[in-house]
Amino acid sequence: MTLHAHALALLSLAPIAAAAASPSLTGTYTGTTTYRGQQVPLTLQISGPAAHLQAALVNGPAAARATGLDRSVASQTNLDGNHLTIAFNYFNATLDLTAAPDGHLTGTFGPPPASTPTRIPVQLEPAKPVEPVHGAPSITGAWEVAVHSPKGESAWQLLISPAGRPGEIRAVFQRIDGDSGSLFGRWDGTSYRVSHFNPDGPTFWSITPHGSELTLTNLIASDANKSWQTDITARRPAEARKLNLPAPTRPTDQASLKNPSAPLHFSGKTLDGHEITQSDPSLRNKVVIVSIGGSWCPNCHDEAPFLESLYKQFHAGGLEIINLNFEDGDQFNNPTRLRAFVARYGLTYPVLLAGHKDDLNQVIPGVNNLNSWPTSFFIGRDGHVKEIHAGFAGPANPTGNAELRQNITALVERLLAQPGSTHTAMR
Repeated sequence: MTLHAHALALLSLAPIAAAAASPSLTGTYTGTTTYRGQQVPLTLQISGPAAHLQAALVNGPAAARATGLDRSVASQTNLDGNHLTIAFNYFNATLDLTAAPDGHLTGTFGPPPASTPTRIPVQLEPAKPVEPVHGAPSITGAWEVAVHSPKGESAWQLLISPAGRPGEIRAVFQRIDGDSGSLFGRWDGTSYRVSHFNPDGPTFWSITPHGSELTLTNLIASDANKSWQTDITARRPAEARKLNLPAPTRPTDQASLKNPSAPLHFSGKTLDGHEITQSDPSLRNKVVIVSIGGSWCPNCHDEAPFLESLYKQFHAGGLEIINLNFEDGDQFNNPTRLRAFVARYGLTYPVLLAGHKDDLNQVIPGVNNLNSWPTSFFIGRDGHVKEIHAGFAGPANPTGNAELRQNITALVERLLAQPGSTHTAMR
């Protein structure tokens, strides 16, 4: 063989070698992660050619996943040989996986780098058909969950609806912080085991019917939370009232100003270092929403697109929005996750770094029971707080989300319609 012919032969083999080095991984994968002794289900979808892969974590049975409502798209996906890295920058988390010839994916999930001790193991395989469930009891509808939470709550709301085929359900807890996100699961003969796996990590509960009540157990509760998330009881709202049990706390009743006549004091720096305080001239005679949150907070992620929609709708009429972020770990000094958060939702209102997560009540000292993420303060043109709203009911709670959007939009319109003052401002 001549040298020219030999070179042509090598070139003809190049695509075959590249294909072998980077296998086609498109498809749906199901599996588990081992977290606090439990095997938590997760589902990963991969699409596109090897050089431009796209990936997303999805939840629920196939019928629910098809709606695309519970889908978290990766920020970046990279395939190098049989090594697959999937980054969710807006939660500072990655899936670091190795593809085996039999189609299995194994690796870890957690904050980068891949060697971080807090990462958890992941095992995935190409999705297979799921056997139908028979004899599952119906527990759909609204429930109230008796709790004694560190935030002062006495009850949560639990909403359960069918998902996919018989024996499969979708559940969502509504707490003072907001909703839990959609939890999907199926009947195992004794309990419904419902879960999700999102870029912020796993959630896993068992729901066991006992007559007219449900016993709920957080299967992966931390040691600090087990005292109030193990074997708690859910009842229908009417039954809870008969037992004189308190209803879930209204979002507007959770926090209050220590001095209702005092303005809200705050300060923070934009991501380019510009400081903004309550006395900034741009806020004078404006209606201001001060939203307290953090890029680590799932409910804050739900709230951000809504705040952006309000800003676009009402900014020209006098609405300002200030997002005060309290970050954890080294994210305060190097806010890569917050930058990704801003980019993901296309936020155009000021996003400020205000402090570390544990410093909330030192930075904002004038508020009773300020412990919910997010919490939003609605300030009138006179510079005084008119309403405080704790938490955010997101898309996983469609009815609560629609009601919240309607109420807050109406509140903003009322505040914008009120006259301002040339002498009074947020001081």
